[in-house]
Amino acid sequence: MKRRLLPLLLVLGLAAACTSTPKAQAPTDAPGADALANAKGETNVEFWHSMKGANATALEALTSTFNKEHAGKIKISPVYQGSYDETVTKYKAAVQQKNTPTLVMIYDIGTRFMVDSKQTVPMQSFVDADKFALDDLEPNIASYYKVGGKLQSMPFNSSTPLLYLNKEAFDRAGLDVTKPPRTLDEISEYARKLTVRDSSGKVTQYGFNAAIYGWFVEQLLATNAEEYCDQGNGRNGLATKVNFASPTGIKVAQWWADLVKSGNATNTGRKTDDAQAAFKSGTVAMHLESTSTLRGYLDAAKGKFTVATAPFPKVAKTSTGGPIIGGASLWINGVGHSAAEQRAAWEFTKWAVGATQQAQWHTGTGYVPVNRKAVIDAAPQFGTAVTQLHDLPPSVASAGCALGVMPQARKAAEDGLEAAITDTKNADEAMTDAAGTLKSPIDAYNRAVK
Repeated sequence: MKRRLLPLLLVLGLAAACTSTPKAQAPTDAPGADALANAKGETNVEFWHSMKGANATALEALTSTFNKEHAGKIKISPVYQGSYDETVTKYKAAVQQKNTPTLVMIYDIGTRFMVDSKQTVPMQSFVDADKFALDDLEPNIASYYKVGGKLQSMPFNSSTPLLYLNKEAFDRAGLDVTKPPRTLDEISEYARKLTVRDSSGKVTQYGFNAAIYGWFVEQLLATNAEEYCDQGNGRNGLATKVNFASPTGIKVAQWWADLVKSGNATNTGRKTDDAQAAFKSGTVAMHLESTSTLRGYLDAAKGKFTVATAPFPKVAKTSTGGPIIGGASLWINGVGHSAAEQRAAWEFTKWAVGATQQAQWHTGTGYVPVNRKAVIDAAPQFGTAVTQLHDLPPSVASAGCALGVMPQARKAAEDGLEAAITDTKNADEAMTDAAGTLKSPIDAYNRAVK
């Protein structure tokens, strides 16, 4: 599931929401098991989420199983709220109206806002109260959702970016799909060989395609072991600036622009649906996307071509980092919710990250299992993301940037990329100008939450 981006006014509105409840101190103590044991009747947990299609089907299957196992005691009621951004918008309104759901799925870059909103009980409190072992959680995934050294939310639908390949296109070009490109320069080289033109010179198959998506800039900086924002990627304090106008960020923009100008890549714009449709049609040989689309890609390609997966590329062979976790996590709201509701939400949350449930979730969607003990019995394409994750030791760079206006930062990165790709500005100017637009919203957010 992708994250579309918020306009500036909405981002600043989120900052205002953080202070809309009287500098309220978020509840810090998790209720014990007795809270649920003493509850009368069935405790209902409204669960807001952003899953659709095959992912929604998989989520419904999980909640249905849990409800059957806890019939008469707990009922999880999943409610689709639209895209990740739409869910955050509705959550902001719910905070102001004092009517939040007990459990909510919030995308990765909403982490700083959720902490600052002071509505939720830190997941660490439930973990400590139950002495719940976190050893089975993937370290790289858990580190993203830690702020101040404590787990703030529970990772659930986690993703990493992958390089998707059309095997038959590789075969026709005399390339071995089991030896995919590993760097940006290698992608350019492969794209040239994979681009097919008819007798009139019209391109019938492009070598490369990806949505103009700021997430990929974040990923490529991380693979180069670079932090996206200052203050230890926003984890040692409120971040005050972004770093995507670095030489690496500029190089990424120039690389992408050159690919499009050469005619070896197609520019489908910012809409992820359009980029995905191009790959599904079989007219694109290489494509960057999240693991969360894997199940949908396999289903769409049946009878047309074979989908292969490869690790996300690095900027250069010397790059020592790795990609950042994407997707979303589960947050338990404490303000306005009974101890029984909070406890019921926790019972579902800790069950949902169990090995069996995460294996089922992974094969039903493509999301990376957050539990290291999940046994994967699926098509080999599913193993790429897991292997990629295990090959990367946790670091500040791969933990991702915890920035209050991260959605706006992602949009700004897209502004820079698009300006370079469409030749509106040179890559240096495009990324530098884009980064400069964030000073005001970052300062405004930081003032609002201090």
